[in-house]
Amino acid sequence: MEYLDLFFTALLGTLDWTWRSICFDVPWTRNYFWGLIAISLIVWSLELLFPWRKQQAIFRKDFFLDGFYMFFNFFIFSIFISGLYKIFTKLAVDKFEISANSIAVINLSSFPPLVQLLVFFILLDFVQWLTHILMHRISFLWKFHKVHHSVKEMGFAAHLRYHWMENIVYKPFKVIVLMLIGGFQPDQAFIVHFIAISIGHLNHSNIKLDYGPFKYVFNNPIMHLYHHAKELPDGFKLGANFAISLSLWDYIFKTNYVPTPNKDIMLGYKDDRQMPSGFLAQLFYGFKKED
Repeated sequence: MEYLDLFFTALLGTLDWTWRSICFDVPWTRNYFWGLIAISLIVWSLELLFPWRKQQAIFRKDFFLDGFYMFFNFFIFSIFISGLYKIFTKLAVDKFEISANSIAVINLSSFPPLVQLLVFFILLDFVQWLTHILMHRISFLWKFHKVHHSVKEMGFAAHLRYHWMENIVYKPFKVIVLMLIGGFQPDQAFIVHFIAISIGHLNHSNIKLDYGPFKYVFNNPIMHLYHHAKELPDGFKLGANFAISLSLWDYIFKTNYVPTPNKDIMLGYKDDRQMPSGFLAQLFYGFKKED
């Protein structure tokens, strides 16, 4: 009964926070709903003002599908899954005595808040980069990741077109990062959240941008376009450019592939014709045996 109460308390709490966010009843720094919309409108405006693929329509292929995915993955699904995560956290404490600081390997309590945020950002990005590689190299996970790679025309909203199972895979790793950092104040993590969303939107945008010498540090639209390329050279058959926010991991571990920029490369993957076009069909994609 305790766990059931915990489930509904977390679910209703997340639902209430989301509704209050929509109604501007939460601090603007933590308003993820309108923050996402603001970032999306800014990056979309940049796409319209400085398009790399000038022939691409304002409302590109699957624009509205990807737009729906943004709100589904960030809010609708998060509401439903919040109760389960609360239960798993409780079980970790009760059954395995794993708490917030029990496995911490770094204590940041004596460091300034900006240093804490920087360490959190770097560690989280590395773990997400590593998880992204697993999504490509483990066949079971790749089935779900195919939804993201079914994008045929790049635009900011393609950033958040991904199967809901990716939330299940990525979320525990994010929690582990928090547990590894002792003394970190997660109340300020919203800064990392908005920075990551901005970089992710730009990476998928229809803009020719590589940040010059900083391309070796930050992921960018040119580099990420080749991550979505349908055809990759020998040595990269399972993918390249796995960077989320920081490209430096790809350069350090030699998973980078950035030839002369070509805005018209074909996107997708080998058997992408099997991917259903509608959201509901994609919702259950990956669980059925493929032809």
